[in-house]
Amino acid sequence: MKQFKASFRKFLRGTDFGLIIICLIASVYGILLVTSATLHNNPEGVFLSSAAKTMIVSTIIGILLATIVSLFNPETIAKLWPIIAIVGVGLMVYTRFFGVAPEGREDAVSWIMIGSTVFQSSELLKIGFIVTFSVHINKVRTHINRIPHLIGLVAHAFIAFFLVSWCGDDGSALVFILIFISMTFFAGLKWYYYAIGAAAAVCGFSVAWFTNIISGYQRRRILAIFNPEEYAMTEAYQQTRAIQAMGSGKLLGKGLFKGEYTQSGYVPVAHNDMILSVAGEELGLFGTIAVVILIVAICMKILSVAGKAQKNVGYYMCCGVAAMIAGQSMINIGMCLRLLPVIGITLPFFSAGGSSTLCLYLGIGIVMSAYRYAKQRRTSLMF
Repeated sequence: MKQFKASFRKFLRGTDFGLIIICLIASVYGILLVTSATLHNNPEGVFLSSAAKTMIVSTIIGILLATIVSLFNPETIAKLWPIIAIVGVGLMVYTRFFGVAPEGREDAVSWIMIGSTVFQSSELLKIGFIVTFSVHINKVRTHINRIPHLIGLVAHAFIAFFLVSWCGDDGSALVFILIFISMTFFAGLKWYYYAIGAAAAVCGFSVAWFTNIISGYQRRRILAIFNPEEYAMTEAYQQTRAIQAMGSGKLLGKGLFKGEYTQSGYVPVAHNDMILSVAGEELGLFGTIAVVILIVAICMKILSVAGKAQKNVGYYMCCGVAAMIAGQSMINIGMCLRLLPVIGITLPFFSAGGSSTLCLYLGIGIVMSAYRYAKQRRTSLMF
């Protein structure tokens, strides 16, 4: 019994309660918003929709999963990179040939059926990529600015990008680029490489635009940002309605579960991509700012753990998780405010989705692992 108590106290001392509490607050907030966004579709007398129930169950399982993962040393997790890489690539190949697509987007084969539920493979690949890329960067970190090593890192990232884009999930593919940029930045890659990359991206986009390689709905979604009136009933439809809903909430909002736009289903897919419109209408500007503050707080807390981990594989894993959350959040918020085209990216901790919630907490578990073993290292050095 004494040994159990000692182990339990050691477990508690090594747990990053600050991070898990902020994440839990964000998840509860997200569950309330999703519940409100889906309330109008529920049968009479039913309060929680299937989407809200899925979020609740996924959050509970996610926290348990994060706690279990936190018990493993980041170095131990890193040693599993070959298995993680094989599983990640295999899962995406399986998704491409046997996955399912949403109605109206037969080209976006991004989900696989598991019984009666669906799982988005790219969410798990994000975590797998962060782990394998952290191992890669940690191996070449002292020579990261040498061209051969940089080419290897670019090739590593391109494989993940290609697999996700191959399945038609362009939004998630963009997140992989942001993770790559952020992780190499924290690893010390020189600024001029980013300048060269930015110039190449601008040139490539220009060529693709003027030669109509970018065409169809992708082209229209970009044009809708600059000319929403022309695409008011098509590509700009969802964004226009989301902005109207957010604007109607003004400073304090109309009250949770009381927004006319939200409760009438005026904003398409409000519980998912446009969850920020629910916060804006029902809880006002303050509610929207609260969402942003929570996301920033989570990212800052993760980066503070990275600082404690020093420049090892755990450090790079933390940087990758922070980049994933920040990158997705910026894209999603940009979509809701019509600063970016709609590309189907969820808002971490807030948008509906079981697979995204589970994988998000899997990433949080890796951060908690880095925190636990960084703390143990400091304690051992003291004695």
